[in-house]
Amino acid sequence: MRRDLVRFSKWLSRLGFTPGTSGNLSARLDAHRLLVTPTGVSKGLVKATDMVIVDLQGRLLAGTRNVTSEISMHLAVYKHRPDVQAVIHSHPPIATAFACSGRALDEVLCQEAVMTVGPVPLARYATTGTSEVAESLRPYLPGHESILLENHGAVSYGKNLLEAFMKMETVEHLAHVALIAHQLGTARPLQPEQVQQLHHAKAKYLQNVSAEAAKAPAKPARSPYEIDGGQPAQATA
Repeated sequence: MRRDLVRFSKWLSRLGFTPGTSGNLSARLDAHRLLVTPTGVSKGLVKATDMVIVDLQGRLLAGTRNVTSEISMHLAVYKHRPDVQAVIHSHPPIATAFACSGRALDEVLCQEAVMTVGPVPLARYATTGTSEVAESLRPYLPGHESILLENHGAVSYGKNLLEAFMKMETVEHLAHVALIAHQLGTARPLQPEQVQQLHHAKAKYLQNVSAEAAKAPAKPARSPYEIDGGQPAQATA
């Protein structure tokens, strides 16, 4: 799991989503513990030994580094979304520009928005590192997969780190598309009936995926984060 956090931290850094020491990632270890990137460390330089383990109150259980001051953001997601196994907070530049302009990504300009993350709301301004951030997120957590943070950045979450990462990447892509479409001056949002058709298509796709998964023979347990042909990651911290 530590190697997975390192891998996705570096990917976010390469994309320019975590300048300086900004941003943080976490993943569930079990029902009571989280593995989290520490405070004050570049995501491009972070090492497996830098990771810290905290409980669901954010108290340090193991590790030599300090817990991120934004741990309350992660705890809020895990509390209100028990299905979530990983959380990523970063500052993708275009999506963050939308957040700094008081604009949510809720205008459906392309089909991908419906088929992936859906509308991305804007949580009200909250001072970083305080409980205000968790409170600002709470109204949006049940029905959304990613959230913009006003004058701050974005948070995404999913069933594993890869899913949370892809959602963050998609949020930035949708922000980029929206920016260019409006610069061109002829942005044409999808009509409600078109959006409804896409929701039906998405539901059908997910049903087919579930049916295929149910028919597939059991495979040896592997890390849900294994990608690029790498070795399975260890399930322990």
